[in-house]
Amino acid sequence: MEGDLFSGISNGTQVDSKVLQTVQKSFMQVQDILDQNRLLINEINQNHESKIPDNLTRNVGLIRELNNNIRRVVDLYADLSSNFTRSIEASSEEESSEILRSSGKGNQKRIRYG
Repeated sequence: MEGDLFSGISNGTQVDSKVLQTVQKSFMQVQDILDQNRLLINEINQNHESKIPDNLTRNVGLIRELNNNIRRVVDLYADLSSNFTRSIEASSEEESSEILRSSGKGNQKRIRYG
């Protein structure tokens, strides 16, 4: 089923298993962090409701940890996006090269801008 998830992206480009594994690994890391954040938020809320000075002081560190976790999730998604985009572009370039070779135009140089 997961293989079907990304097949056909970018005009029929197939995503290889290495990319799919990277995507799955990143999503698992994100999910782990989000699960940890849920626990942190629950503890922060309990500490806040208790109004006990030590618990409120502890919340400062918990909120910092929560913020760092959110940054990590953002970074993971950014890396995931750029890696996935690079993979799709590489697959598209490979397909273009195959088309040029099969049409007899493989000896021509392509100029790439950007």
